[in-house]
Amino acid sequence: MMELKPIRTETEYRTALAEIERLFDVPEDTPDADRLEVLVLLVENYEAAHYPIAAPDPIEFLLYVMENRGMVRKDLEPFIGTRGRVAEVLNRARPLSLAMIRQLSDGLKIPAALLIQPYELRNAA
Repeated sequence: MMELKPIRTETEYRTALAEIERLFDVPEDTPDADRLEVLVLLVENYEAAHYPIAAPDPIEFLLYVMENRGMVRKDLEPFIGTRGRVAEVLNRARPLSLAMIRQLSDGLKIPAALLIQPYELRNAA
């Protein structure tokens, strides 16, 4: 059984993961369940510091949301503007404006923080 302490090395991280796997199916409200909960927190803290997940590209995220919700480009018009404006944004010819981001966030219930990330625009020809 590993000692409960901050995880500082990759070896300690792997050891904690093995301990989590061993404890995974323990009954709730037991000392082992408490140990599992603390280990998970320690691992999450280590992963946040050493394996950060970058925010997704805003346009890729918007396309993902559309696909998962069965939406088409026309469904974005109330939030972005005309059909042409929607096409410009999705084709990376025009950046999302702050007003568009607010509208999309409120209307589609998606985090504005994901839409405000910088992303590449297509070069004008």
